[in-house]
Amino acid sequence: MNIGVTGGIGSGKSIVCKLFACLDIPVYDADTRAKWLTNHDLVIRKAVVELLGEESYTEAGEYNRPYVSDKVFKNPDLLKKLNAIIHPAVGKDTADWLARNSESPYVIKEAAIMNKAGVNNNLDYVIVVQAPIELRIQRVKKRDKNRSEEEIRAIIERQISDEERQAIADFTINNDENVALIPQVLHLHQLFLQAGGAK
Repeated sequence: MNIGVTGGIGSGKSIVCKLFACLDIPVYDADTRAKWLTNHDLVIRKAVVELLGEESYTEAGEYNRPYVSDKVFKNPDLLKKLNAIIHPAVGKDTADWLARNSESPYVIKEAAIMNKAGVNNNLDYVIVVQAPIELRIQRVKKRDKNRSEEEIRAIIERQISDEERQAIADFTINNDENVALIPQVLHLHQLFLQAGGAK
């Protein structure tokens, strides 16, 4: 079984995934893998440079995220072309990873952007991690010291709304720091183990 985990910036989806990992469940972090592939896959590098120019990578050879973000967020057509370079590579990487972890009762795929289970993906269920916006902003400010509140709010504005995210949720984990996280994860873990056994 393939389980998707998503949530807005600062919602805590990564900590939820770490809890699943503590239960020996394999976790694929799509965003981190996309960053790794963009830095290390020579085919991607060549295509990105052709699309956006040599400045797409720093002199040290690192992906120049601020430069690329500045170029594509103002230009939906460029963003579409960039995604057409990166998404298929991540898709192949995911498929390879799934094959390597096929013995696990279920696996987790973490991503900031996700469709409803079964809509252009191979997910069986989607978990949405939610937290109040003000709390999310405080978490990101603490984590990313160089980001201003204005920048964080701009990122939240660009992401889909909590209501839209809720529309794709099969399960919701509340990470507002009032409800304990571990029991919520353990409850879902048991459900998925039972459902996997029944499949």
